[in-house]
Amino acid sequence: MESSLKNMVLVLFTITLLSSAAVGGVYMLTEEPIAQAKVAAVNDALKQVLPEYEATTSQDIEVNALPVKVHTATVADKAVGYAVESTSKNGFGGAVRLMVGFDAEGTILNINVLEQKETPGLGTKMTDEGNVLLASLKGKDAAQVKMTVKKDGGDIDALTAATISSRAYAEAVAIAYEAYKVASGKQATAGDVATGATKQAEKGGENE
Repeated sequence: MESSLKNMVLVLFTITLLSSAAVGGVYMLTEEPIAQAKVAAVNDALKQVLPEYEATTSQDIEVNALPVKVHTATVADKAVGYAVESTSKNGFGGAVRLMVGFDAEGTILNINVLEQKETPGLGTKMTDEGNVLLASLKGKDAAQVKMTVKKDGGDIDALTAATISSRAYAEAVAIAYEAYKVASGKQATAGDVATGATKQAEKGGENE
C-alpha cells in the first residue's frame, strides 16, 4: 500500500512538472511575437492619429496617479503633434485603451481604439469608423469640449445602449488631454481627472 501511494505521488509530481515546463515553453515561444504585435499596433495607431512627421519621442506623464505615455511628433525638431496612449479602467468589460492624437494647438485629430473588451454590438461600436463618440470629438478644440457624455452634462454623444462604454471612452480622452497639456507646455503638471465614468464606477451597479 505504501509503495503504491509513493508511486501515485511520484506520477502526479512528474505530470505537474511536465505541465509546468510545457506552459513555460509556450509562454517563451509566444512572448516575443505578442510584444512585437503590440509595438506594431502602436506604430500603426501613431500614423493614424498624427499629422506627417519625421520623428517621435516618448515620455510618461502621471495622470490620476498612473503613467500615461505621450509621443511627441516633430518635423525639423519642431513639435507638430502629440499622440497619447490613455486608459480608462471603467469600461463595461474592463479597460478601454485609446491612442488620441492632438495637433500642436490642441485640436483632436483622430482617436484609435487600441484595446477594449466591451459588449459585442454595443460597446464594441466604439471601434467603428465614424461612430458617434469619435464624431463628437474629432476636429474639435479639446479645450472647448466638456469631456463627459451628454447624459452626465457633457458634450459627447454616447453609443446607443452602451453608456458605460461611452463614459470610459470619454474618460480616456479626458486623461489624454490632461497629459497633452503637460507635454505641450500648456501647464506644468497634470491634475486629477474625474469624469462620469469615475463617479459611476464609485457608485457601481449600473448595466450597459
